[in-house]
Amino acid sequence: MRYLELERLSPAISLILLSLLAILVFPEVAIAGHAAEDHALLNSIGISILVATVLAFLASLTKQPLILAYISAGAVIGPQFGFGWVASKTDIRIIAEIGLILLLFMIGLELNLKKLKEAGKSLITTGVLQFILCAALGFGFFLLLGFTVGAPYEYEIFGVKVLGGEYDLLYLAVCLALSSTTIVVKLLYEKFELDTLAGRLTIGVLIFQDLWAIVILSLAPSLDNPQILQILIDFGEAALLVVTSLLLSKYLLGYIFKKIAKLPELVLVASLGWCFLICGLADFLGLSRAMGALIAGMAMSTFPYNLDIIAKIVSIRDFFITLFFVALGMEIPNPANNLGFVLVAGTGALFLVATRFLTIFPILYLLKNGSRVSLLTSINLSQLSEFALVITVLGLQNQQISPDIQTIIIFVFVITSITSTYMIKFNQQLQDFLSKLLNRIGVKDIGGAADEKFTTPDKEIAMLGFFRIASAFMEEIEQSDQEIKERMVVIDFNPRVFRRLKKRGVKVIYGDISNLQTLHHAGIEGAKVVISSVPDELLVGTDNLRIINQIKTLCPHAKIIVTAGSAKQALNLYKAGADYVLLPNLFTAKNLIPIVELMVHGRQVLLKEEEMAKLRHCHEVLD
Repeated sequence: MRYLELERLSPAISLILLSLLAILVFPEVAIAGHAAEDHALLNSIGISILVATVLAFLASLTKQPLILAYISAGAVIGPQFGFGWVASKTDIRIIAEIGLILLLFMIGLELNLKKLKEAGKSLITTGVLQFILCAALGFGFFLLLGFTVGAPYEYEIFGVKVLGGEYDLLYLAVCLALSSTTIVVKLLYEKFELDTLAGRLTIGVLIFQDLWAIVILSLAPSLDNPQILQILIDFGEAALLVVTSLLLSKYLLGYIFKKIAKLPELVLVASLGWCFLICGLADFLGLSRAMGALIAGMAMSTFPYNLDIIAKIVSIRDFFITLFFVALGMEIPNPANNLGFVLVAGTGALFLVATRFLTIFPILYLLKNGSRVSLLTSINLSQLSEFALVITVLGLQNQQISPDIQTIIIFVFVITSITSTYMIKFNQQLQDFLSKLLNRIGVKDIGGAADEKFTTPDKEIAMLGFFRIASAFMEEIEQSDQEIKERMVVIDFNPRVFRRLKKRGVKVIYGDISNLQTLHHAGIEGAKVVISSVPDELLVGTDNLRIINQIKTLCPHAKIIVTAGSAKQALNLYKAGADYVLLPNLFTAKNLIPIVELMVHGRQVLLKEEEMAKLRHCHEVLD
């Protein structure tokens, strides 16, 4: 390891050593803290963060997901089968709830309602049917295993004696139909996949699941005598909260933020104040505070300040969300004392993953989203929700289920949290493998066998990947040079891009540009110019350097245009064989200079009118 790398790591290593020393030498500090109520919360937070830091650092060295490190930290310090350094979980849960609220607030800020609306029929149909179908499958599956609805009794599953509750079967079925917003969003956010079609569909389904969870929480207290009127009231209250938030955001919040926009600290405080105000209104109306945070963020998502707010909240959120996962880890029962329940939970976890593919994939595929997007959405949702833990707590309070059922649900949550973390981390590779299997049994992707027809290299310009720059480029072509469009072929795996480009008369091939065989079947060997306008951080399974090498193999005579995020990266791409490297940041800076000069000379009004006139006639593929 180079000296600079050691120098970079030395502060972290020092922190780890100090943390280990504090934990191993002075664990009694945490235990003694329970007797001193004034310091119990501080000690609990301190031990939680220190152990999470140690395990997270080890996880980063071994390239493991940080979520697993945080959950493991909770197990290590918890009273179930850890060292018992934090015996009281109440304080940690309160802080963890703040983390969940901040996370959902940020999700709302990043959600573009227009984009969700564009998903249209696919999102609405999947969101409504996924829960119903998964719950129905769960009802039948657990009924076959021996769980029933009826008077409490003791029964045996896989040789495990379970003390049954009256509604065990129903609770298991509905809990396993819900997926984790926290885990999914955090992992997709880290992979820059929230803005992909599969990412938007995933988030959309999770929002629908939150609505279903509200229905479940409303029905649970009165299962013997369902109160339909109360359910309608809850939906009405949710709608009232959404409308109130949007109206306040439009007519009051926008005015306030316009006045305080030049005060960054006040913008942050006002944003958090808005978030907790809507959370309080949600709680007052009997809705979840988490739902209130999501609505608060969505109401502000159109503000020009949302990116600045997100940047400021990230560090605060990460602190609280770490405690959230630590608190979840503290809930894990000792597996050594519950091996039979682990077996039952493992079976339930396998079934949960299967239900996502049996319900989500067929719906999205039949709605012409292609096998790739359909599989990715199914993979992303293959875990149990935190809402399931909340629902089982309610079931215990109402004496509708037994503690054994809660133990099974917790184990399913832990198992699927671990497995889905890796499934999402490697979702592209898993999707590629499953797509090949489906193709062998006759389930074709968009374009299907028609891709084999594109073996004639009759296009001179090949566009690999299609995102914002390519969308703007296509708009400019259509307005100024239709001839270029006739000489172009686009290769991308976004179904929406595929459909819209076909409508515009552009030759488009549905496929993964990271796959050499896809490029070969696309017939780009005769292309004179090959363009990659997508930066590395948004490319999936490849990068611009690899694209250069692929193009040099397939069509060595073609001119290559790729995209870089920095001057240093651009130089490396030029050395690798690129003929031209797009640098969007430098291009923007150069074009900004004359605009600034116009504004200095007081001609910005005319400039604004000219730009608005142009934009009114702009109709990009990705609008």
